[in-house]
Amino acid sequence: MRQPVFVSAVQKAYGEVCALDGVTFDVNAGELVALLGPSGCGKSTMLNLVGCIDLPTAGEVRIGGVATGSLTDDALTTLRRDRIGTVFQFFNLLPTLSLSQNIGLPLVLQGRTRAEIAERVDEVLAAVGIADKARAMPAQVSGGQLQRAAIARAIVHRPAILLADEPTGNLDSHNGENVLRILEGLAASGQAILMATHSAEAAARATRRVHMRDGRIESIA
Repeated sequence: MRQPVFVSAVQKAYGEVCALDGVTFDVNAGELVALLGPSGCGKSTMLNLVGCIDLPTAGEVRIGGVATGSLTDDALTTLRRDRIGTVFQFFNLLPTLSLSQNIGLPLVLQGRTRAEIAERVDEVLAAVGIADKARAMPAQVSGGQLQRAAIARAIVHRPAILLADEPTGNLDSHNGENVLRILEGLAASGQAILMATHSAEAAARATRRVHMRDGRIESIA
């Protein structure tokens, strides 16, 4: 799939407040696209729309060719479960599950067999470099390792689009660099990634940069 995400003339209003106003861009397979801009510019709103957490007031968001605005709640849930992966700044792992159990959750929700889950979890643990931490609990590993686990969980079900919300914002420079290298590697392997960030270092690694201000796109470079 060449164009996992297409956003066309999107508007999003909350009452009288216009959070997004005529936003158009795309994310292709193999791209790491950075959303940039000051707080309140619309980055988080845009991630919510692409992540099928919210719907546009006007315009269109397409995920894998499917227009989200035309879907029922059940269909949106299925699209979000099967085609979208999200990496959060604060990891959002369940503290009572091991790293491998956390990572396998998307596949459990899809009803995959235990053998399928175990095989795929082992693959992504190795891909992000924490195969030796499979049985560790979240409280037993470092912040960098937690973020690697969060990335593994976000890609375990092979999503059309990987969303990364300030993925290095809670990490020191060393661990942040490691996470950026993983994201670059995923893009090089064909994964489409949309990353919201305030970090100049993270933005510099992007294939393209979408600069936003006051709910609009200032430039794409």
